[in-house]
Amino acid sequence: MKPANTLLSNIGTTIFTVMSALAVQHKAINLGQGFPDVEGPPDVVQAAADALLDHRNQYPPMTGLPELRAAVAAANKRFYGLNIDPNGGVVVTSGATEALAASLTALINPGDEVVVIEPLYDTYLPVIKLLGGIPKLVRVNPPGWVLPRAELAAAFSPNTKLLLLNSPMNPCGKVFTADELRFIAGLLEQHDAYAVCDEVYEHLVFAPAKHIPLMTLPGMAERCLRIGSAGKTFSLTGWKIGYVSGPNALVSLVAKAHQNFTFTSAPNLQRAVAVGLNKDDDYFTSLGSKLAAKRDLLSAGLQELGFEVLPSDGSYFVTADFAPLGFSGDDMEFCRAITEQAGVAAIPLSAFYDGHAPRHFVRFAFCKQDSVLQEALARLKAWVAPAQRLTATA
Repeated sequence: MKPANTLLSNIGTTIFTVMSALAVQHKAINLGQGFPDVEGPPDVVQAAADALLDHRNQYPPMTGLPELRAAVAAANKRFYGLNIDPNGGVVVTSGATEALAASLTALINPGDEVVVIEPLYDTYLPVIKLLGGIPKLVRVNPPGWVLPRAELAAAFSPNTKLLLLNSPMNPCGKVFTADELRFIAGLLEQHDAYAVCDEVYEHLVFAPAKHIPLMTLPGMAERCLRIGSAGKTFSLTGWKIGYVSGPNALVSLVAKAHQNFTFTSAPNLQRAVAVGLNKDDDYFTSLGSKLAAKRDLLSAGLQELGFEVLPSDGSYFVTADFAPLGFSGDDMEFCRAITEQAGVAAIPLSAFYDGHAPRHFVRFAFCKQDSVLQEALARLKAWVAPAQRLTATA
């Protein structure tokens, strides 16, 4: 038979599926896949349940229910001072992953170059390549995750169509500073390029760091598409409600891509997310402080066990260097060992790179109950203690 799509045929099973399945098999605590182990706000969940019974369960408008589009536009204004047209500047999508795919589809023509910063979320490169885009990779490196300005500038060319910017970053938790964003904005203007901004962790930022949308910088409002996620903001990842905000001219193209991907999303969930986005400021400001406490709990425990823990200013994740433990294998072998032997699952950081990658770092998710994090640390402590276990084949 004729071959199917070559790119998709060569993509393996995602590392998150692999490690989550291994965690289930070995009854391990899953600190690999980034999902909370608690339900979201009760009033938001109740709003979704109530909305199922109000006889409005047929197709909602393709770009999203008016009340949710209005809530997204209002949140842009409330938190960042951005003026977004709720009627033409917002598209509601089936999760942020679809928002990402629709935004990239709206902008990329075959042969366009797309600047991407590693380590990166594993969906980015396959979507860019499926669209015929050419990724130009730049790395922020551990332990400090500093933006390499000369390398970033060198990645831009006359063929650059856009920069895909993730802040706060998954997996490393980097939050781009105002100075870094000004440098990026200058490159976009110099090369007449766009930016697709993956900001799903926008409210999960830890003081003193502050999330600044690139769109808020001078000259950027007409060049940027901004992606948000109800799943991350309200700890309801299974709902898969995302949204794209931006200038009407670009968002209209995102809407056309969305029309051909999923067309729409569940109306009751959209109405509930609108309730959530209208919650008072205390809800949003508390998100970062609560998660920061969990980051600190896990980080301190890992440090006591001998890991070197890297800085994380946002997201659900912290990166740890296991080299000080003396483990003889690479990061994939380490993750398999702790899942199978200690009963704690993590994700190898090399999964977030294309090609050669550092092989002695792992990503832990701390968006779990404190008791779960404490039990995970206890299991790792029992495993680390016997020196003979620190091998890839033990």
